[in-house]
Amino acid sequence: MTTRITHWTDGSATPGDSGRSGPVFNPATGEQTGEVDLAGRDELDRAVRSATEAAAFWRSTSLARRTGVLFRFRELLAASIDDLAAIITSEHGKVLSDAKGEIQRGLENVEYACGVAEHMKGGYSEQAGTGVDVYSIRQPLGVVAGITPFNFPVMVPLWMCANAIATGNAFILKPSEKDPSASLFLADLWKKAGLPDGVFSVVQGDKEAVDAILEHPDIAAVSFVGSTPIARYIYETGTRNGKRVQALGGAKNHMLVLPDADVDMAADAAVSAAYGAAGERCMAISVAVAVGDVADPLVDAIAARMPKLRIGDGTDPDSEMGPLITREHRDKVADYIRQGVEAGATAVVDGREADVPSDGFFLGTTLLDRVSPEMTVYTDEIFGPVLCVVRQDSYDEAIALINSNPFANGTAIFTRDGGAARQFQFDVEVGMVGVNVPIPVPVSYYSFGGWKASLFGDAHMYGPEGIAFYTRGKVVTSRWPDPATSTIDLGFPTHR
Repeated sequence: MTTRITHWTDGSATPGDSGRSGPVFNPATGEQTGEVDLAGRDELDRAVRSATEAAAFWRSTSLARRTGVLFRFRELLAASIDDLAAIITSEHGKVLSDAKGEIQRGLENVEYACGVAEHMKGGYSEQAGTGVDVYSIRQPLGVVAGITPFNFPVMVPLWMCANAIATGNAFILKPSEKDPSASLFLADLWKKAGLPDGVFSVVQGDKEAVDAILEHPDIAAVSFVGSTPIARYIYETGTRNGKRVQALGGAKNHMLVLPDADVDMAADAAVSAAYGAAGERCMAISVAVAVGDVADPLVDAIAARMPKLRIGDGTDPDSEMGPLITREHRDKVADYIRQGVEAGATAVVDGREADVPSDGFFLGTTLLDRVSPEMTVYTDEIFGPVLCVVRQDSYDEAIALINSNPFANGTAIFTRDGGAARQFQFDVEVGMVGVNVPIPVPVSYYSFGGWKASLFGDAHMYGPEGIAFYTRGKVVTSRWPDPATSTIDLGFPTHR
């Protein structure tokens, strides 16, 4: 028997009435476990009307009360990690430790948003002119929306909604239809924290719901994380309809390994960064760039670690990598491996030959050596457990390779040379850089975002840029009558 997964509006679960729905699977077994309602334009419009009314009230709510709701939500979320992780694993497939880690990183963003009273401070200039004061304030936009991907059904929504709600907006979440249940769990936590009904809504859906969001005149801003083609569509459609849009796209993250690097450290990092969460992470390392004579020992060290990586059901505490999200995606990743081998790459480890569970959407880990930049395994975002090794003779050639790639989300360098690391962070044209850190996701008080085809627009996610995105600046210039000429008895001496 499958579970019906509904929307959330006006503070409660709301069944859809569009007549459309979609299947939800457990990727570890391949069995359908749910049926999610898919919203039409009328359902989205009702959610927006509710959010608009709620936003007017929430905007006028004091910072002290907003902060109290945020702190209570933070405590409820922290106490619910095990239950929420189980929901993530049941629909996404990632192992429980990865699911808990995702929630912890989302929790950081809630904690940052708890400081909204500090983040919303303006500036004040007394006596900018004779008797004139000037000050700045930030005010919420109204109703804003987030369209989030399947790979982080909790963390990415919290990147968005925590800051949006803290700054006084009402937030509508359109989660992935592949793993939608976590969104309803978050909605219930917001309600228990005391958030007024309508300030946080969930509209389940597919492209029809996305288009309704992008075209709705009462939604002021849209945040998106996903693939580059969809990010481009979101950005162009949303801005054409007069909205603020932050749209984070795809990635092809490189890890540069110099000859002086600690090979064991680099190999450990490559395995965890390439194969964690089955490679379904926008910050996953998908290309190891080996410079000079470090290539052979690096490939050998990575290959030696791969058989030790246990692949299985994410609910098994011994599993270190789970299945991919769907059967279709698994088959697509497997076909990329085929293309790479046929194009001349060396399959040091071929995930298609791995001994993995026969049920579910499992694929083994793959290591492809001697990959060249024209191969599809290099040019395309595979989004699976495939690591490519590209060999380069020098640092300059490696930098040229990385900088010529259209994606520029994250990158890393492994070296013992501080000067080389500093030069790398100066030279590389990528938005997030790790030095001996394979997945350099910024902490919550910085902001997340790439360059080039990994970002459309100029707004990065969460942190200070998130606060700025969900608010508008206003400057007030004021002059008051000279007290000496006032006809009102102020009760104190006046001075010029």
